[in-house]
Amino acid sequence: MEITNGFSEKAIADLALVEEAKKGSEKAFTSIMSHYRDSVYFMLLKMVGNVADAEDLTVEAFGKAFLNIDTYTPEYAFSTWLFKIATNNCVDFIRKKQMSPASTGSPYDDLDSITVTHLSSTPNPEESLINSQKVEILKNIVNQLKPRYRKIIQLRYYEEYSYEEIADELDIPIGSVKAELFRAKTLIQNVLVKTGNR
Repeated sequence: MEITNGFSEKAIADLALVEEAKKGSEKAFTSIMSHYRDSVYFMLLKMVGNVADAEDLTVEAFGKAFLNIDTYTPEYAFSTWLFKIATNNCVDFIRKKQMSPASTGSPYDDLDSITVTHLSSTPNPEESLINSQKVEILKNIVNQLKPRYRKIIQLRYYEEYSYEEIADELDIPIGSVKAELFRAKTLIQNVLVKTGNR
């Protein structure tokens, strides 16, 4: 797996981290995220022109990269592979958004929209009931998560902590907070799909 001809020192260092990440190293995972988070984020921000979307897409890009990290081969730099994943994911997002501008997708696509504060501003009683049912389904799924995932979801979406506040509360790096949130949301989405609620 030593195809490093023409690689920069940074690219070669990335390869070592990737190998550790493939073995399940959280430290390597966090290091890679901290190295590339800002550059991926600003690239995506230019593509979507929206801070919140760019933040979510950045987390998704890293999530997808690490879910598929075993498929990476050092024929080209890891950064090239990562940016391609981020770009493709962003293009898919833009395409879906253009196809459904009125937000006709899954009600669970954005957990931020399903909060108590959001519900309190919904004037229509029928919509309130439907949203309450969605919240109950989500709460039941969250309660079934492992404690660390349950805690991070509760802090972010129920108590509305910022990434920085969660990092302080749990004493972990912000990169780990975002990675754990992505994993927790992925688990929730999988349960929703399996139970037919999506």
